[in-house]
Amino acid sequence: MIKILFADDHEMVRIGVSAYLSAQPDMEVIAEAKDGKVAVEKAISLKPDIILMDLVMDEMDGIQATELIMSKWPQAKIIIVTSFIDDEKVYPALEAGAMSYLLKTSKASEIASAIRDTFKGESILEPEVTGKMMHRMRQKNLPHESLTPREFEVLLLVAEGKSNLDISDELYIAVKTVKVHISNILGKLELDDRTQAAVYVYKQNLIK
Repeated sequence: MIKILFADDHEMVRIGVSAYLSAQPDMEVIAEAKDGKVAVEKAISLKPDIILMDLVMDEMDGIQATELIMSKWPQAKIIIVTSFIDDEKVYPALEAGAMSYLLKTSKASEIASAIRDTFKGESILEPEVTGKMMHRMRQKNLPHESLTPREFEVLLLVAEGKSNLDISDELYIAVKTVKVHISNILGKLELDDRTQAAVYVYKQNLIK
C-alpha cells in the first residue's frame, strides 16, 4: 500500500483527488495539508511513501516546503502537482528536491500512474518540463551554442591570438564592431577576458 500525503490549499481539490486515490487498491491518502507549513510537519511525523505538493500555498509555499522536507528527510519522494509551468517555479522546485513534476490538468489516472512510478524511484516530468530541463542543460554545458555565427568566428580568432585590428581586417568589419562582438562573447560565456576566452576554446576543442 502506497501511503500518500496530499498538500494543496484548495479543499475541493484535496477532497476530489484524495477520494480518487484512496479508491485505488494500492493507495491510501493518510493525511492532507492546507499549506506548506502543515505539509512539512506531517511529512516529518508520518513519513509517507509519496508527498503530493502544490506550489502556491499560504504560510509556506511548495518550494520552501519541499526544501525543508528534503533537508530533514532526504529519502522523501515528492511529486509537484501544480498549475504553473514557468521557469521561476519549475527549476527551483526540482532543485529543492522534488522527484516528479505534474500539472493539475493531468487526468486523475495519470497522477495515480505517476505516483506508482515515483514510488518505484522513477522521475516523472511533464513533457514541457522535460524540454525545459534539456534546453537548460544544453545552455549550461555548452554556452558557446548561444553565440551567433559571427561571434563564434570572432571567438576562434581571439583564441588564435589575433588582435582586434587583425580580426577587423580578416572579417572586413570595423574595429568597433569587433569590440562589441568580444564584449557579447565574454558576457554569454561568463568570462572576464580574452585569455579566458582562448582557454575556453581549447578546453571545448572548438578549433579542429
